[in-house]
Amino acid sequence: MDQQTTILVVDDEKEIADLVEIYLVSDGYRVLKAQSAREGLDILDREEVHLVLLDIMMPGMDGLEMCQKIRETRNVPVIMLSAKSTDLDKIKGLGNGADDYVTKPFNPLELTARVKSQLRRYMQLNPQSVPSEEQKQNEITVRGLTINRDNHKVTIDGEEIRLTPIEFDILYLLASNPGKVFSTDEIFEKVWNEKVYEANNTVMVHIRRLRGKMKEDTRADKIITTVWGVGYKIEK
Repeated sequence: MDQQTTILVVDDEKEIADLVEIYLVSDGYRVLKAQSAREGLDILDREEVHLVLLDIMMPGMDGLEMCQKIRETRNVPVIMLSAKSTDLDKIKGLGNGADDYVTKPFNPLELTARVKSQLRRYMQLNPQSVPSEEQKQNEITVRGLTINRDNHKVTIDGEEIRLTPIEFDILYLLASNPGKVFSTDEIFEKVWNEKVYEANNTVMVHIRRLRGKMKEDTRADKIITTVWGVGYKIEK
C-alpha cells in the first residue's frame, strides 16, 4: 500500500482511535487523528486525505453534520462509526453522504477490509485528467447521460455532476446494462462485492442521493427508472 495514502480518524474516544490507528498503520497507511469534528475539518483543509473514518456521536458538531460539510467540497470516501445499529441510524448516516457504516464494537480486520474496498474505488478517480481519444472510447452515453470510466467524469446534458465512488459505481452498473433491471440485492453484491445476508436499505439510500445530484425530481423523463417490486434500470 502506498505510504502516502492518508486516512483521517475522527473520534472523541482516544482508545478507539488509537486501536484503529495501529491496524491501519500496520497495513501501510498514514493516519491522522482528530478528537472533534472541528479539528477534523481543520485537518482536511490543510492535508490531502483519501478516506475519513468518522464517529457519529461526538460533542459539539456530530459526525452527521461533519459529513454534510465534507460533501459540500469533497468526494473522499467516508465510513461512519457508531454504536447505534438500527436501520434508521444507518439510513441517516448514508443519507448525510457517508459511503459505508460500521457498528461499534467492530472487528478491526473487518474495518480495514471496508477501508480497502472504499479506497480501491477512490484511487480510480482522476478528475484532473483530460480525456484522450482512447478514454473517449470508454465513455457510455445514454439519454443525455455521459459516463467516462477512466476519469470517472459524469455529465448530464453537458453539465458535470460530482459523485462519490459508490454513487459512480451504481450509476455505471445501470448505464452499462441499459434496459436490464437490477434488484437492490444484485446492486449491493456487484458494487460492494459482498453477499447480502439480511434486508437493508443501503442501496435505496445511495440511489436516492444519486437521483438528488442528478436533479431527477425536475426531469419529466427520468434517467433512473424504478420498477416497483423488482429494482432499478436505465432505459436505452
